[in-house]
Amino acid sequence: MNPLDDTSGSVREFSGRAPLFPLPNAAFLPYVILPLHIFEPRYRKMAADALEGDQLIAMAQMKPGWETLRESEAPEIHSTVCLGRIVSWERLDDGRYYLLLQGLSRARVVGEEQNDLPYRVGQLELVEDAYASDSLIDRESRRSELLAGFRSLYPDVNLEKFFGELDETTVPLGMLCDILGYALRLPPADIQQILGETDVDARSELVLHQIKAAAREESKPPTDFPPKFSEN
Repeated sequence: MNPLDDTSGSVREFSGRAPLFPLPNAAFLPYVILPLHIFEPRYRKMAADALEGDQLIAMAQMKPGWETLRESEAPEIHSTVCLGRIVSWERLDDGRYYLLLQGLSRARVVGEEQNDLPYRVGQLELVEDAYASDSLIDRESRRSELLAGFRSLYPDVNLEKFFGELDETTVPLGMLCDILGYALRLPPADIQQILGETDVDARSELVLHQIKAAAREESKPPTDFPPKFSEN
């Protein structure tokens, strides 16, 4: 799927209101696809309402401390969320849903509705990528460095297939950072840090740091030799 397909129209028509789906381990970035299994009754209602409406859901990362809350308490979430659109869905006979959510845009939670719905609804302000006019980096060189580093880690990943008709010279640096950052399979806290960084140059520094850290980890010699047998 081309990450630019039909995303700009959904953002232009955004009403500023979307269901909030808070999860502890599902940090999400624009342009990527997130599979979701919806099984709790309140979120089944959320999915049904979204499908009847504009198909939009905002994924919100919970802040630390959610583990100690009672079920009736709403977990605190990060203020920057990722607005996504349902691009594929299946409703099972027992009422559960399988959804594919495509990231559209960063958004900032400016408030939450007070209503009788079983799920939270946010008032959101879309956040665009910021490209400083006096950049301290050569963005074309940074693009090449990111791609080369990622390909050295994952030589079998076909990025061109994901980009579709776009090529490395036309993919915006902000989009490239989001795609590569998500593909690195980072911990949710690191994904949230990338999501929260609207300055594209600074975001590229974060992603490059993660690529270099992964390369260093990969180059470490095994700690045990000979390796232990698997217990499986």
